[in-house]
Amino acid sequence: MAEHRFINAPKIAKIALGATVVAAALGANAAVYASAQHSAETQAVQANGGPEQRAAKGHEAKVNVTAQQVLSLAKAQVGTSENAAGGGTKFQQWYAGSQRGAETAQRDGGSRQDYLNAAWCSMFVSWVGEESGARPQVGWDAYTVAHAKWFAANDRWGTEAKPGAVVFFSWSGSKSLSAINHVGFVVKDNGDGTISTIEGNTGNGKVEQRVRPTSQVVGYGYPHYAA
Repeated sequence: MAEHRFINAPKIAKIALGATVVAAALGANAAVYASAQHSAETQAVQANGGPEQRAAKGHEAKVNVTAQQVLSLAKAQVGTSENAAGGGTKFQQWYAGSQRGAETAQRDGGSRQDYLNAAWCSMFVSWVGEESGARPQVGWDAYTVAHAKWFAANDRWGTEAKPGAVVFFSWSGSKSLSAINHVGFVVKDNGDGTISTIEGNTGNGKVEQRVRPTSQVVGYGYPHYAA
């Protein structure tokens, strides 16, 4: 699958998946998982509002996770590949079964099932945040533009490459958030006009380590990691 942001669900769905197919794709424990996710997330939303509202209110969740821990988990996923339909990854399956998937499907149109075969670069970043315990700082979204705006709304947006930062790309070289096409994690600034990254949903449909020119970077989101 080509590297690109998640577009409104009706526009990117490759196949119509019924409830039975979705349940199979998410695994035998999907219903239990989704129910638990819904309960926990509903309580959080009721207490603090949704992710966009929390950002607007300036709420700052703390995590005890370092940048290196996040990068180590991301690196461990290198080689994970999508199937011929552009789906089948655990990142898509997790997101489709999450309450956040329900929220963003309602926001963007379509349904959670559509995420099972959707562009998954931002879902990969979100999954790493979830699994590492850094989700409150990494954020979670399937749409790269919305993910970047979440960092900007939290005053955690800038132009300096830092290890563990979430990097947003525009292949046109635009610096507009609305032009973002792709997202990944910064491993390091190479000091020569390039950065080393770990990204999901590359042009090869995999999680890969890449070297990218900074001319394609729109900006960086900065999670507040533990020291």
